[in-house]
Amino acid sequence: MPKDTFNNLSEDKKKRIFDAAVKEFSTRRFSDASINQIVKNAGIPKGSFYQYFTDKEDVYLYMMEEMSRDIHEIIEPFNPDSSFLETTVQRAKDTLKVGRIKPEYAKIGALTVIDNSEFMLKLLKASAGKHIQMIERDKQRGLIKPETDSEVVIKMIHIFIFNEYLYSGFDETRYLKNVEGAVQIIKQGIAVHPD
Repeated sequence: MPKDTFNNLSEDKKKRIFDAAVKEFSTRRFSDASINQIVKNAGIPKGSFYQYFTDKEDVYLYMMEEMSRDIHEIIEPFNPDSSFLETTVQRAKDTLKVGRIKPEYAKIGALTVIDNSEFMLKLLKASAGKHIQMIERDKQRGLIKPETDSEVVIKMIHIFIFNEYLYSGFDETRYLKNVEGAVQIIKQGIAVHPD
């Protein structure tokens, strides 16, 4: 997270740095992104960057925290009683909504899952934890077969939702249709069907 020197900056300068980070991380995977480009786009000396952040991971985490605040103003909170699969479809719809208002945010999310750097894999694993808990809860509720490997399901969903967003050419109708189709296939494979 940012150092104290960053917190003492004017709001305008903080915004310039945030916008420069968003621009860089929405056009390149984390592993390919450049501090030099962020510094250039923010109009600050490179030495100043290191007075504000420890490294590229640090500025990325700051950017994600700020984006999270913006995103929570755009989307409605999830219904805690929704099933994991219902939440997955809602998440795809939210991705579209965010993509309409802040397209660079959706692109950052999509680039996250196609980056295999150690840093990104660690972030994705942490993010997957809450979704695994939802799957385990749905197993207890009798909505998902108990033998289902929760981690495999999460990987399939993460990769599909964000990769499909990139590969659909940001075509909303195609994207949502494909996500709903994938969820239906997964549901038929893992959900308990009351007979």
